[in-house]
Amino acid sequence: MFGTRTVRLVPAAAALLFLGAWRPVADPLALKEGSRLWFEGTSTVRDWDCKAPRIDAVIDAEANAPSAVLNGQKAVRTVQLTFPVAQLDCENRTMNGHMMKALNAERHQTIVFALTGYELTKATAVNGTLTGTLALNGQTRPISVVVTLANADGALRVTGRYDLKMTDWGVEPPRLMMGTLRVGETIVVHFDLLLQP
Repeated sequence: MFGTRTVRLVPAAAALLFLGAWRPVADPLALKEGSRLWFEGTSTVRDWDCKAPRIDAVIDAEANAPSAVLNGQKAVRTVQLTFPVAQLDCENRTMNGHMMKALNAERHQTIVFALTGYELTKATAVNGTLTGTLALNGQTRPISVVVTLANADGALRVTGRYDLKMTDWGVEPPRLMMGTLRVGETIVVHFDLLLQP
């Protein structure tokens, strides 16, 4: 009888431990309207820029995360930002076509940034360094980005830039017009994101 009871209690105890470890998202944050991400590049003909009009965000955070982060607390747990490649827009159909081809958009339909950690420093403003992974063109690599954090009407404003070398992710910079137009290998990604409960 004792042996039977023990066998029954083990699954019950395991279930309780699982439930205790499981934690629902306490206060998910969302991207507020007005959040932006755009990138700028160069070529032998002219400079250019494109934007990401759609950003899908999944953000897990503690209660009152915007104010807590600005007070130096690590109140944001996880962040995943997804950008549909087909919706990147250079406001020029020809440029869009060349970009889709360079990014192998049919095979690799999204660009994904996943936060793995961050550090905060506070001087006159709150600054931080985000670490994470960037999945682009079917390749995932670690990146580190310096950001500035501020309050924007109750939302946490995160701004910064990242110099992205396309060939690090296997993206070949486009060459057009018999090679007379060559796109520069490095693009500058800018972001101005508003995170709110």
